[in-house]
Amino acid sequence: MKWLLLAGAIVCEVAASLSLQAAREQPAWYVVVVIGYVTAFTLLYVLLKRGAAIGVVYGIWGACGVVLTAALAAVLFGQTLTPSMIGGVALIVAGVLCVEVGSQRAHARQASARAHEAANA
Repeated sequence: MKWLLLAGAIVCEVAASLSLQAAREQPAWYVVVVIGYVTAFTLLYVLLKRGAAIGVVYGIWGACGVVLTAALAAVLFGQTLTPSMIGGVALIVAGVLCVEVGSQRAHARQASARAHEAANA
């Protein structure tokens, strides 16, 4: 369920960000901007309330948002994606993967320490 909430937050944030571009020509898109950002932050709030780690959630949300927004802006609005931009996006993805792997290892160490304490108590 956490991954579904995170995916929803990402989709809403990307829709809101892309709508900012569209709103330059048609101000009615600002409705989508507001609804998208409010929904995205609400879903992030729910994730945090369910115990998700902010570093992991925010990292994945931000990285996916950057990647999807850049790719869709190129497709929808004809914006350029240069090789250096693509390299930057790859670095963002690599950084988020490092955070996720580190988070999983930290959780495993905490669980092991709790189990060890319980066994010694």
